Amino acid sequence: MSRFRGLMGRKFLEENRGLFLAPCSSIHMCFMRFPIDAVYVDRDFRIMKVTENLRPWIGVSACIGAWGVMELAAGTAGRLGYEKGMKLYVQR
Repeated sequence: MSRFRGLMGRKFLEENRGLFLAPCSSIHMCFMRFPIDAVYVDRDFRIMKVTENLRPWIGVSACIGAWGVMELAAGTAGRLGYEKGMKLYVQR
């Protein structure tokens, strides 16, 4: 999936799946068909901001100073307990 296309055009996002964009400090929901959660992180993967349930077509979200953003199915951030200040650990 290309960075330009992202999640646009998809009908849904599978549970426990997401899209990580970096560098990225803002997203829009144009051409999206389903709501998402956005989790913004700094370069150390510390959460800077969590935006839940961004609405398709009209949602916009930004976090000044963020290095990257995880786009997750709506409700995932809350279910996983993601909060500002938490550090995420990433396996590469």
